[in-house]
Amino acid sequence: MIDGGLDFAFICGEHMVLDSQQINHLCLFYRANGVVPIVRISSPDPTEATRALDLGAQGIVAPYVEEVAEVRKLVGAVRYRPLKGKQLQPILAGEPLSGEYREFFERFNADNFLIVGIESQTAYERFDALTDVPGVDGIFLGPHDISVSVGYPEAWMRSEYLDLMKHCVVRARAKNLGAGVHLPTKLREVIRGRELVEMGMNWILDGADATWAAQCFAERRAEFGVGEYRKDIPADATRIASCSTVDFPGK
Repeated sequence: MIDGGLDFAFICGEHMVLDSQQINHLCLFYRANGVVPIVRISSPDPTEATRALDLGAQGIVAPYVEEVAEVRKLVGAVRYRPLKGKQLQPILAGEPLSGEYREFFERFNADNFLIVGIESQTAYERFDALTDVPGVDGIFLGPHDISVSVGYPEAWMRSEYLDLMKHCVVRARAKNLGAGVHLPTKLREVIRGRELVEMGMNWILDGADATWAAQCFAERRAEFGVGEYRKDIPADATRIASCSTVDFPGK
């Protein structure tokens, strides 16, 4: 994957089962190879965000954010680490920092960035309030979650759904915020990546390693002329295989 020219690696701690050691190994591996590790935490929890940064993440994606208070706490975790508790509260309330204090946090957290998940009708309605919090760097549109929340489940090409996505992107880019989306297989079947870029998105989570591997295997089977995968293939039929290891990064 490194040889594929990745700009970033999206490590999902929301829907995938990854422990701290695995996240740490992945983050260190990608950083060592010049790829930015972005970790999606399981909930908009500042403690979890700080933990992911300690494990080596540079970017934090907080899923399903709906409250301004959540965003402020996440900014505290990402921008003002390692400060916590009572000392952090006045800073998040807008109290100015001394020059030396400000310079420390800017230097210590220089590589960190925060992306908030706009994944519900509520988040869409509160878009400006959520994204106007100082310290937010971008938005992430969860296409499946938001399509269900606004009443158009998986209606990827419905005009109202596309208008909603475009509206979010335009508003985010007008604030000089990044705007991105997950482009899963189902969505990729009806909308091209180029269209998302033309829409204004400047970071795109293009599928997933497992789905790309599955697609590659299907293409290889087709090239060998062995057809689609079937569980009842005769024992003497032509077969192809790929070697893999579950241990990382030991091999």
